[in-house]
Amino acid sequence: MRERRPAQERRRTREFESFVAGAGGRLLYAATLLTGEPASRPAPAAEELLLCALSRTYAAWDRLRGDDPYERTRRELAARFAHTARRHRRPRGGLLDRLSPQERLVLVLRLYEDVAEEQTAAQLGLPAERVHALCLGAVADLRSRRRPEPPPAPAPEPSAR
Repeated sequence: MRERRPAQERRRTREFESFVAGAGGRLLYAATLLTGEPASRPAPAAEELLLCALSRTYAAWDRLRGDDPYERTRRELAARFAHTARRHRRPRGGLLDRLSPQERLVLVLRLYEDVAEEQTAAQLGLPAERVHALCLGAVADLRSRRRPEPPPAPAPEPSAR
């Protein structure tokens, strides 16, 4: 029996490493959107958030039994972010940084991860109507901020006579 244990651990580790190699990039981008950090440079808060979610998924790896590990990790990521949202309130220069943490969470789950409104509501413990309103408000806010103000017309130069 003792000889089987290391083989099971190696198999488990290989399976998990394969999962992370395939899904890690997408999960990191979701974490980056959630934390409001720019995707163009290192995102330490997003990496920490993802590491916590992945470690919880790895701890439950043997109990997944046919469940989708991506779904499990995404749920862990959302739960961890919701738990630590107060840390992510100030703007950091990312794509969604001006939205509130709750708006970011709803927007990432609904639009980036394509989670149904009812599932998002159940996961966050909110009514579906609130999730819908948060999503619409966040999208409207992003659209209004995307349009840059037209530059002011140049002042006419005084003519030299």
